[in-house]
Amino acid sequence: MDKPSLARKLYDNFEEVFSVACVGTMVACLTLQVGVRWITGSGVAWSEELSRFAFLWTVFSAAPLVAKHCAHVRITAQFLLLPLTYRLAIRIFTDSLWIACNLAIAWWCWEVVRGGLAYPELSPTLGIVRGYVELVIPLGFVLMSWRIAENYVIRWRRGTLLDLVREESEMLGN
Repeated sequence: MDKPSLARKLYDNFEEVFSVACVGTMVACLTLQVGVRWITGSGVAWSEELSRFAFLWTVFSAAPLVAKHCAHVRITAQFLLLPLTYRLAIRIFTDSLWIACNLAIAWWCWEVVRGGLAYPELSPTLGIVRGYVELVIPLGFVLMSWRIAENYVIRWRRGTLLDLVREESEMLGN
């Protein structure tokens, strides 16, 4: 087996790396804020603002990560009595609805962000155009949809599509 290229590693691990960087930024800013407040009695305004932005980016970069690993919450017990093929059909249908909703939300969010870029509002302390900060929201929904669809393509190519619903039965002890 060939060694994966740097581009392939980045593609495969983008959400992990980016989420860790965002969480690290958030924790560093909050640690700085607490330390400075403890020593001086007043805070550092830019660190508080940056930690809020990092939190937003963490949430919307981690959602695709959860979708990529199929680790999101699902209620599937009501389907356990059905044959595997029916359960798979229901899963594909519900995931298709999920993707459609994600893309609709991404579109509406993009319209809001586009307005924010056309009429920029600067953040109070860092002076960053808030439209750029909020751009992660539609991107997160699009990337989440991509990772859901990609998981189906990977499993279909490997011939392990039924494992999606078979694993649910095994996790519940059926």
